[in-house]
Amino acid sequence: MGSISSVIIINQSDVDKVFRILSRCSCGLFNYVCYYLCRLDACCFVDIGNKVEGIKKTKMSLSHGQLLVHCIRVLDSYNSDTQSVEEHVNKYLKNNQIYDDSDQTFIVEVFSECVRYSNLMQVVLDGFYAKDGKKTLRSEQNLYTVVCYLALFRLDELGMAHFRKFVSSQDINRMYRFLNFFLDEKNLLTWIQDGWEKYYEHVFVETNMISSIQRWMPELQEMIGQMKDKIANRLKPKRKNLPTTEMKPFNITQPRPRSIPIPEPIPKLKKHKPVPKTLYSEPKEFSQIKKSKESNRRIAEERLMEASGIKFACANPAKSEKTIEILNNIVSEEEAKLEFERHRANPPPSFLSSASSRGSSVRRLTAEERSRLYSREVPIKMNTATILREGNLYRKKEAEEIKKWENLEAGAKDASDFLKWQTEMRQQDLEDELAEIERRRLQGKLSHEEAILARQDLIQENKQKVKSMKEETEKMMQDYLQKKFSEEKEMRQLVEDTMQGHKNAKEATKKLREYKRKIVQEVNEESKELMKQALEEAEEEMRRRMELIHQIRAMEAVPIIRQKFVDLTATSGHGLLSEMSIAELRERLSLFRIAEKETEEQRRDDILASKQAKDQMLLETLETISKHRLEQTKSAAVRFECKKKGLIPKKPEIKDSKLLELEKKLEERKAQRKREQEKLKVVPSKQSVNQTRSLINQKKALEESRWRELEMTQERAARLMGDGVMKSQSASRLASASAILAS
Repeated sequence: MGSISSVIIINQSDVDKVFRILSRCSCGLFNYVCYYLCRLDACCFVDIGNKVEGIKKTKMSLSHGQLLVHCIRVLDSYNSDTQSVEEHVNKYLKNNQIYDDSDQTFIVEVFSECVRYSNLMQVVLDGFYAKDGKKTLRSEQNLYTVVCYLALFRLDELGMAHFRKFVSSQDINRMYRFLNFFLDEKNLLTWIQDGWEKYYEHVFVETNMISSIQRWMPELQEMIGQMKDKIANRLKPKRKNLPTTEMKPFNITQPRPRSIPIPEPIPKLKKHKPVPKTLYSEPKEFSQIKKSKESNRRIAEERLMEASGIKFACANPAKSEKTIEILNNIVSEEEAKLEFERHRANPPPSFLSSASSRGSSVRRLTAEERSRLYSREVPIKMNTATILREGNLYRKKEAEEIKKWENLEAGAKDASDFLKWQTEMRQQDLEDELAEIERRRLQGKLSHEEAILARQDLIQENKQKVKSMKEETEKMMQDYLQKKFSEEKEMRQLVEDTMQGHKNAKEATKKLREYKRKIVQEVNEESKELMKQALEEAEEEMRRRMELIHQIRAMEAVPIIRQKFVDLTATSGHGLLSEMSIAELRERLSLFRIAEKETEEQRRDDILASKQAKDQMLLETLETISKHRLEQTKSAAVRFECKKKGLIPKKPEIKDSKLLELEKKLEERKAQRKREQEKLKVVPSKQSVNQTRSLINQKKALEESRWRELEMTQERAARLMGDGVMKSQSASRLASASAILAS
């Protein structure tokens, strides 16, 4: 770099290129070059602590938004494999006719630096698209690259006003999303900095990138806040306080006073014609139409009466009781076949099942034997709640009977006639209700059958649609394969053309590398000397820090006596009213435990006394229940004898022509559905039959193993309960009390 004075600078763009290259070098070398550039009057520089803020006093012909768009387009159209940086930029500037020197230098610098620091920008963009930018387009990544570069490397040079103009020229939602993510200190100082340090040294990242952006962080955060308010429509437009104009009268001659005009006569309007009376009266046509409607209605009613009097007499379609019973049996059998997921009832008691099995092995039970069998009393286990509930019920019934007899003695009227009429009316209502229920049931079954038939038709239509869709897809696949084959041919031709272009580009890159090597060799000589000085200073700093660390560790190594002797009889000495020593506290706790045990024993005695009283009351209620049950059994026997003799009326039978028609329709729909099912019936194969059998066997084995486990757990629980009851004192008291009650 000794021959720096012999560098020939042709125009402003060459000066800017040299400045951008040397601004990343060491401090001494940079100051040395700045001296010669200032002498050439290329630009004005100010050295402030190894940082230069250069302000180019040239006006840009393009606006900030247009410059940003050109930078993005240059990056979009650049291909590093086929083109060099300089060649591509020159070609772009020529094609877009950008001849202004300041615009050219800005576009060239931004493009070359974005290519140079593409690794740093890619770290930020990958994080943005992974977190906050999931919904943003990948085609916009060059926009974020340029904005990120301007914020990192050119903010000191541009200033906040120019940077704000670049940001405001783009969509505010995009810019806010990206800058809010990038300028967040949690992201910037953690994983983004770690990602940058993979490619560059820690010192370079700290001094040239992090420190510069932290210096501008308050202004940037303020700008992001304003963008957020603008998006949320909270930002009010600023009004400029313009100075008010002072009113001054014109210096003109005073006009002569006007003469008062003569008033014109007010014209009088002509009298209007009165509204005709026909406007408020109803026209004659409406009354004629009403009369014709009434006459037509009378004629239609007369014809309807004549037609209803001459209707055909039909045969009585009512069926006999035997046929209805047979039909009901057939319907119930068919319905039983359809009940796949019905509720499974609990099995009958052991004495009923044993008796029925014994009877079924020899012969079927008669109606009398069945009634005798079911009339046997089943022992029902009654708990306290059931006893009290039943006792309360009988007590209420007794009170009602006593009240009734008292009213009769006092001269009240007997309500037997009213009750008889009430039972008759209820019987009639019940018959109507049963007929309505039967009708609804038949209508529901009919609609169910119709729905099944409609579903079968829909399945057939879907099958035809699937066939047509398959044929269409086959045709489309053939067309797609032909198109793909032609595209592959075109791609092969394009690859061959690009390979030839690569060969030419490689020669150009070799020449550029040789030129860069020469520049690097010249720069390295100066940087090595400065690196030696920096290393020596760092070693001295490390020695000083190591001495301080040794001194601190020596001070920490001195032992400290931290033992405390505790006196259990002494108080803590805080001066509180309830203050006591640990020994006194322990004594008080022991006294409190003894008092608690005494109260617990007293509670147990009270509970036992209340239980004995409760058991006595339960015994009394059981006696009353048994008396009432005896009376109920007697009345039931009398009722049964009356039923045998035929005094009690049987359940009403439903006879309705509409119900019979519905039954016929239902049978027709069922027959139609069965025919359709037989057509669509699939014969199961041997493999599927074997598979279902194996699944059923597995299910049975699982159920058996679960039942065994449940039985084992119940036995274990019973054993444990037996052991525990014999040992517990309170249980022995309860057992003695129950024995006294039983005696």
